[in-house]
Amino acid sequence: MDYFNRLRQLLQQEKSGDRENYRKQTDSVPVAQRRANGLSWYPIAIRGSEMSRGDYLTVEVERTTHHDVPHQLRFGASAVLFSQHDPKEHRAEGTISWQSGNRLKITLKTDELPEWADSGKLGIDLLFDDTSYEEMFSALQKAFALAEKSTEGRLVRVLAGMENPEFDKPHEPFTTKKLNPSQHEAVWKILSARDVAVVHGPPGTGKTTTVVQAISALLANDDKKILVVAPSNAAVDLLSEKLAAEGLRVLRVGNPVKVSEKLTNITLDAQVSNHASVKEIRRLRKQANEFRDMAHKYKRNFGKAEREQRKALFAEARNIMQSVEKMEQYIVSDILDKTQVVTATPVGAQHYTVRHLQYDTVVIDEAGQALEPACWIAALKGNKVVLAGDHCQLPPTIKSAEAAKNGLAETLLEKIAARHPGSVVMLEEQYRMHNTIMGYASTAFYDDKLKAHPSVAGHLLFGEDDPLAFVDTAGCGFDEKAEGTSTSNPEEAAFLFKHLAGFVETLQPHYTPDNFPSIAVIAPYKEQIGLLREQLDHHPDLKVYGEQISVNTIDSFQGQERDVVYISMTRSNSDNKIGFLSDIRRMNVAMTRARKKLVVIGDSATLSRLPYYAGFIAYAEANDAYKSAWEFMV
Repeated sequence: MDYFNRLRQLLQQEKSGDRENYRKQTDSVPVAQRRANGLSWYPIAIRGSEMSRGDYLTVEVERTTHHDVPHQLRFGASAVLFSQHDPKEHRAEGTISWQSGNRLKITLKTDELPEWADSGKLGIDLLFDDTSYEEMFSALQKAFALAEKSTEGRLVRVLAGMENPEFDKPHEPFTTKKLNPSQHEAVWKILSARDVAVVHGPPGTGKTTTVVQAISALLANDDKKILVVAPSNAAVDLLSEKLAAEGLRVLRVGNPVKVSEKLTNITLDAQVSNHASVKEIRRLRKQANEFRDMAHKYKRNFGKAEREQRKALFAEARNIMQSVEKMEQYIVSDILDKTQVVTATPVGAQHYTVRHLQYDTVVIDEAGQALEPACWIAALKGNKVVLAGDHCQLPPTIKSAEAAKNGLAETLLEKIAARHPGSVVMLEEQYRMHNTIMGYASTAFYDDKLKAHPSVAGHLLFGEDDPLAFVDTAGCGFDEKAEGTSTSNPEEAAFLFKHLAGFVETLQPHYTPDNFPSIAVIAPYKEQIGLLREQLDHHPDLKVYGEQISVNTIDSFQGQERDVVYISMTRSNSDNKIGFLSDIRRMNVAMTRARKKLVVIGDSATLSRLPYYAGFIAYAEANDAYKSAWEFMV
């Protein structure tokens, strides 16, 4: 079928672009630079090892320096243990099976540590992520085959736009005081859907609350098992915690990013550890590791008798581990029988412990940020699919510009919303923003349907404050500077903090440092973020508010909110080029993070070339929120 052939071609373009990007960051790149790129831990120390399933060895390591360097080493990722003495030869590949803080476990494709592991100068390198691509290609192939089958392939054909979704007669109204009318409508839509339903959740509208209540209603409505996936581990963690708090029996497959007690207790590892049969497993593991350690005492230059003894010890250790695997399979099966909701990333749902499962319903959260091929991994596991998200906010991260341009940037959520509008319910009441902050987003993206809940519609930082300001730097000479592939604007950064410092002074009579409003400073360019952080360091009077003031990129604030948000638009040039700012969905995220005050600082002459920004500036003028930067040049 052309639909899936096209998706495979796009995914191949993405894989090629991703591999090239990885190659540039790793080939002939010193370990210090790989570490700075987030692709390496170096140096590390081995803290322990034990036999694992399939005769593999699991090694626990700790990074001993550079603890503050962000990294991409995560559960399920392919990685390699290496020695810097000879990194091309001294290497052992494996999979990260656990990661928390500055420790991780890597399951190596070997049954014993190589001799060079004793020589120090060890590190872990992240390998190119072939596994995720293999799972996505496999899912597309399976969908292609299923689409040809009359009964089994109906869901595939509906999702691919070849058939229309069907709905049962309306269920008895699902009611709870926890939901507003549009949220209730979304739950009813999900309950009555035979194949697909979409919850479109604009900023602050309680999408997560709605999804959790819908899952509770499905389980009360005879669904026996539900799969919930999201493209990021942080989103999976949030839903897992909310579902568990609702009293549902949740199993989190994978490694939580946020290690809280609530999350730890619902992980597979924790539930296995708490199982009644685990004592016997621990005894057998200890015994297997003792046999392995005895075998390791023989040196390489031993005779025939010693070789036979070593072989026998390893064989006994393997036999014990086979018994352990059978017991673990029994424990996991027992846990799965009692589980109502499995939560994971799409690729995590293919973990060996759960990949065989089929579900009554599959829920894909943050579907506006998920690559379509990744959604098919999860969708093929269910009889019904629910997509939740907002295709008017951040799109998926795509490494290949060619693949994005050719259609991979269009998500399954967008396609279904366009093909089957009758399956979509948009949540219309938001609980975050002042009416004036909300207004332009509602007009530009949500057909003027958003309304502010009375609890937030008029909330301000103090009585006479204004909720919105656009500060125009046109004519001030705040020219942008090209910084490699990024852009900065030093004068705008300095001006922003001058303005913020003045505003903080006006807040001080109304607040103490302990209850001071939360403030976000956002910019679309990493180079500008660097300058803004430097500016914050130059304002010790602001530093006293500590973590109440945070500076970061737009993407890092997705799903978050702050009382006050300042946005540095950065671009200012005589050619009226805005580059990255033309992605107005990303800017929609930035402009909808603020609860009580939004301050946008930018050059109207440059920004106005795009209708979206021209419209925002006109909206600011209509709401008496337009200011010239010259007014603050004292």
